[in-house]
Amino acid sequence: MAEGVAEDEDVAEGLGEGGAVAEAREGINNFSLKATEYKQTVGMAESVELPGRLAILPFRNKVLLPGAIIRIRCTSPSSVKLVEQELWQREEKGLIGILPVRDAAAEAQSAGSTLAPGGGTNLGERSSKNQEETSDSHKHGGKNQQEVIHWHNKGVAARALHLSRGVEKPSGRVTYIVVLEGLCRFSVQELSTRGTYYTARIIPLDMTKVEMDQVEQDPDFIALSRQFKATAMELISVLEQKQKTGGRTKVLLETVPVHKLADIFVASFEISFEEQISMLDSVDVKVRLSKATELVDRHLQSIRVAEKITQKVEGQLSKSQKEFLLRQQMRAIKEELGDNDDDEDDVAALERKMQDAGMPANIWKHAQRELRRLKKMQPQQPGYNSSRVYLELLADLPWQKASEERELDLKAAKERLDIDHYGLVKVKQRIIEYLAVRKLKPDARGPVLCFVGPPGVGKTSLASSIASALGRKFIRISLGGVKDEADIRGHRRTYIGSMPGRLIDGLKRVGVCNPVMLLDEIDKTGSDVRGDPASALLEVLDPEQNKTFNDHYLNVPFDLSKVIFVATANRVQPIPPPLLDRMEVIELPGYTPEEKLRIAMRHLIPRVLDQHGLSFDFLQVPEAMVKLVIQRYTREAGVRNLERNLAALARAAAVRVAEQDQAVPLSKDVQRLASPLLDGRLADEAEVEMEVIPISVNNHDISNAFRVTSPYIVDETMLEKVLGPPRYDDRETADRVATPGVSVGLVWTAFGGEVQFVEATAMVGKGDLHLTGQLGDVIKESAQIALTWVRARATELKLATVEESNLLEGRDIHIHFPAGAVPKDGPSAGVTLVTALVSLFSHRRVRADTAMTGEMTLRGLVLPVGGIKDKVLAAHRYGIKRVILPERNLKDLVEVPSAVLSSLEVKNLEHHGYITCKADGGRAGPGIRGWLSLETTLEIMTILAARQASKDCPGFFSDHKVGD
Repeated sequence: MAEGVAEDEDVAEGLGEGGAVAEAREGINNFSLKATEYKQTVGMAESVELPGRLAILPFRNKVLLPGAIIRIRCTSPSSVKLVEQELWQREEKGLIGILPVRDAAAEAQSAGSTLAPGGGTNLGERSSKNQEETSDSHKHGGKNQQEVIHWHNKGVAARALHLSRGVEKPSGRVTYIVVLEGLCRFSVQELSTRGTYYTARIIPLDMTKVEMDQVEQDPDFIALSRQFKATAMELISVLEQKQKTGGRTKVLLETVPVHKLADIFVASFEISFEEQISMLDSVDVKVRLSKATELVDRHLQSIRVAEKITQKVEGQLSKSQKEFLLRQQMRAIKEELGDNDDDEDDVAALERKMQDAGMPANIWKHAQRELRRLKKMQPQQPGYNSSRVYLELLADLPWQKASEERELDLKAAKERLDIDHYGLVKVKQRIIEYLAVRKLKPDARGPVLCFVGPPGVGKTSLASSIASALGRKFIRISLGGVKDEADIRGHRRTYIGSMPGRLIDGLKRVGVCNPVMLLDEIDKTGSDVRGDPASALLEVLDPEQNKTFNDHYLNVPFDLSKVIFVATANRVQPIPPPLLDRMEVIELPGYTPEEKLRIAMRHLIPRVLDQHGLSFDFLQVPEAMVKLVIQRYTREAGVRNLERNLAALARAAAVRVAEQDQAVPLSKDVQRLASPLLDGRLADEAEVEMEVIPISVNNHDISNAFRVTSPYIVDETMLEKVLGPPRYDDRETADRVATPGVSVGLVWTAFGGEVQFVEATAMVGKGDLHLTGQLGDVIKESAQIALTWVRARATELKLATVEESNLLEGRDIHIHFPAGAVPKDGPSAGVTLVTALVSLFSHRRVRADTAMTGEMTLRGLVLPVGGIKDKVLAAHRYGIKRVILPERNLKDLVEVPSAVLSSLEVKNLEHHGYITCKADGGRAGPGIRGWLSLETTLEIMTILAARQASKDCPGFFSDHKVGD
């Protein structure tokens, strides 16, 4: 900024940047803001008496008109000095003169009168020193420092409405912000300096009140006033329609004198500097009104032109929309006439695809109605996309497309099942029977097979094998965690983001109407306020109903009768009875260690090696090591953990192989051959004088660079290094059954059979029973029954004398089931609880190699329980040698592999106590054939534990008391 010239920051500036409309609108807003206070301003302005000399603040290429308000920021030393002395230090705010100055370039194009610095009627030329100071004080940008600033000979006296002072950091320069209001015009008679700023001797140019009263009687002035007010009122009305403002501006027209109103209006417009100078020079009020009326009318016309352009643009948009509608109608007419263009649009391609889908007649009619509705819609309409997605689903569904079934070869299917699955004889036999019926009657409605078993026993792979044997495609639908009925039936199309159910979506993905569909984890579905998915599956799995399965999203029936459904579950109990009734349950028990060994050698190890980029040349796992992994690191019904441990061994081998070079060794041995130089004979060693020089590349011997790593053979050291210390120990059972009051039971879980320890202890108390281990109501009742039965038979079992028949006198009993984080419930722990209590009260330990199961009644009868095969397999995995079962469960042993039975001593309680011990002189109790009397058994076993009469009939309890 030029030094000495104020850097103005007019709040009304910038109105012209948005065009005439924005300019005029901003001006009217300024009028409205000043309308309420301008009466006082005018009154003060008319009563102001100007002094003979005023301090002059120059404005470069800018004019301040009377009535206008402007904000300036003074930073140059001269302007700061002027404001400080003339305004800041005075108690009453004084007046200063605002004088326009023009650049030399602007002066060359202007014909207006100017006043040179130091000029005037009496001063003549200023000294060269003063001239240089003036030019230096008005430097501006890149202009020449010797450039002369030309002063206009007329200006406006102004007063300060607001004044604030600031200090810039870090320079410490003082700046002022001044809000000035123009008051009246004056003429400069003489210009001089006062220190660093200018002063001027002035003459007021505004008319006196008497003179103004005379002018107001002039008919020309009255006509000009009316014309100006009419034009101004029209401008205000136009702007008021757009911004709903202007009420206070209309008041301004009625209260402010018209000759001052002209300056206010013009000051609010963004006009050129020459027009501003012309308005400032209009001392004659009639000339001033004439110019102001012209400027206001020009801005009014600009607003009207802008409005006309806007309406024209909006009309063109409406015309474009109209043309679009007409083109759509024209296209529809062409389609009716068959006069389509060669380039078919997407809707036409969709229609052709729907025609090829092979929909039934009733569904095709429904699809045609939906397609006609789509053609009438515009892509911008809200329902267009949802309608189109729906039609695409109809076109993608396999209404008639089916897999071509090859002729069933039962022998090949059986071989395939034997190759893919080891063991599971009963299950595979049932699958073969299922396939045989399909071969004899292809359209037979076979039962829905439901494979139930612990994880990792091959349920999903069996379903895949069925699809492979039938030559059909396979699709898996996961139902684990599904709680919304809409996941099965789909969402209705009225909802935002609706989609079909999982069954329809699966058929769309598989692309045929007769796949083998696996409903995986069907026991993991739940129900809440959104419905019960299991109830929705009733229609799906019912052969009489799934012909017309109705998906809520599809809203048309779909035939599911050609789909072969296979389900899997870990447990039967969570499945609702109506749904379970529609399926044939095939139980898949856990594998024996021998079966796991065969599965690992045939399937798991080759698959793991292939997944890790290895072969048997790099990693070899002997059978003995696989047995150790099964015994020490896995105790599960399936083989998933076994596969994970084998994968850990493969990863360790992969690291070793990747770190070593792999190549073929080169031999340095020299083979002697017959040579023509030796008459066809072999050379003797003494005749051979040669040296084997190794081949080298870049001075590096490569004779040993190609070698093959030796196979990585797994041993016990590697097992502990890779898999860590053994997780399970064969002595675990013996260690845990080392004290009286501990017995071993057999339980069934969703993961197969398990061994459950029961611990009982006595302490000083009031005869209460405490149960812990996160137990259910049924198992708690079993504990109460066991304690009651033992107390009632205490004398007969020699646990107490007749005088001391109350076993609980002065003590409490605490029974705990370890693994407290696992919920436990069921009746099969009755025998185990009685055994633990008898062991506790008799102070004799239970044999560590014996486990048992059976439900106990209050009369002492043992009832049969379920899951015998899984429980016996669990006992075999834990190294149990003897298993005691209820008599009525002996028939279930036919399902246990013979290899397992041969390694176990399975005892029936009645057989063991009623027959064998009777031969040793034991007293036979009141056993009921078919309902085992536990009373007799425990009594005889106690006697046997004390006497140890025969090695052929070992005791149930150990032969020594605590402390022996």
